[in-house]
Amino acid sequence: MRVLLTGVSGYVGGALVPRLLDDGHELVGVSRDPSRVPAASRDPSRVPTALRDPSRVPAALRDPSRVQPVLPVRRADLVTGVGLREAMEGIDVAYFLIHSMEASANGAFPARERTAAENFAAAAGRAGVRRIVYLGGLLPAQGSPSRHLASRLAVEEILLGASPSSVALRASIVIGARSRSFRFLVRLVERIRVMVLPAWHNNRTQPLDERDMIEFLARAATAPEVAGLSLDIAGPDVLSYREMIERIAEAMLIYRPALRVPLSVTPVASRVAAAVAGEDPELIEPLMESLETDLLARDDRARQLLGMHLHSFERAVDHALRDWEATEELVAR
Repeated sequence: MRVLLTGVSGYVGGALVPRLLDDGHELVGVSRDPSRVPAASRDPSRVPTALRDPSRVPAALRDPSRVQPVLPVRRADLVTGVGLREAMEGIDVAYFLIHSMEASANGAFPARERTAAENFAAAAGRAGVRRIVYLGGLLPAQGSPSRHLASRLAVEEILLGASPSSVALRASIVIGARSRSFRFLVRLVERIRVMVLPAWHNNRTQPLDERDMIEFLARAATAPEVAGLSLDIAGPDVLSYREMIERIAEAMLIYRPALRVPLSVTPVASRVAAAVAGEDPELIEPLMESLETDLLARDDRARQLLGMHLHSFERAVDHALRDWEATEELVAR
């Protein structure tokens, strides 16, 4: 299959590259600015032969931002549509792995995401792309979704309408060394001596190991059983946000007493938490809004249809922290 990857300079796209190459796919990357894609991905002469095979990369170097297999990168802007027609030529499967929650969007990320999805779907349709694979977010079983999740749902509906065999995967928090959600939680545990837990701390979700997320995405490219479906991909453990924080702290070998606040206080809490973690508040606030309800998988179909075996939360956290420490220091450890 000839596979197109958006977001190839980011966390998910970069991690997916070696897995798709393992399946023998021919890959093409897409980026608004190809210079942002690591040089190792674009220039074979910059990559030692031993590092072109992901299985031979030493554990200390398994960082998708530093070492990636080589692939061509086409310039295209999904929001303006410039370059998309050319990027889609000859593509069988296209991955939509970008989100528009940057501060530069001035709070208008839903409109940007919708425009990008519409341009992507139209270009895929014109090029005869067989399948689009999209990674979105789990939705609450009751009540209205947050801005963040409502935007993901709108994008999903647009992309599924582009081809009858397209597939959407919905995930909650991904546990991985380069997952911004996980890094945010680790930085809070590391830097705050007393954890202030808002009213939503008992809400539950199903965090997913990044290795399982990548495997779900890779298998979704060709599996006929998932054509046209929207599937929830979730880890095997149901945890409250409080339990997640406590278990991450335990894995980091530290203790953090908790102060429970009987209010949501998301607007204020998100800005304080973003400042502590060194994150962008324009990203953190819509993410924290998503925590105000349970976010659980509707069913287990994705695991069954794609034949997956899943990692536990403890194994996911242990792997993520070890991966983190291979390239960065964790002060608390």
